[in-house]
Amino acid sequence: MSLAKQKLVAFAATSSAARARRFYRDTLGLRLIDDNPFALVFDAKGTMLRVQLVQDVSAPRYTVLGWQVKDIEATIKALKKKRVKFNRYPGMGQDALGIWTSPSGARIAWFSDPDGNTLSLTEF
Repeated sequence: MSLAKQKLVAFAATSSAARARRFYRDTLGLRLIDDNPFALVFDAKGTMLRVQLVQDVSAPRYTVLGWQVKDIEATIKALKKKRVKFNRYPGMGQDALGIWTSPSGARIAWFSDPDGNTLSLTEF
């Protein structure tokens, strides 16, 4: 059986359910569909996002989740109004909003959740 036709489930981790709930639900606007002792479960436009509850989060130094957006500048401005801070990386040549333009022309910006997981926005 191929997984190509199966639904994807995305994962992230948190050490504080309350803090993650506020961020993913209230700040990012994802619909919370389950809150149990093991995970917060959100609907991300049909993809299940399980934010697992763990003792200690070891946030990786790479992007763990990303969203494809139609207007990256408007999305960044809206998130900044909700106090989301965008990450800057030395040598990346990001613009004033923190957007990096890749060699393919995709425009990308990064931010972190309260546990330090790196998240991204991409406009193709």
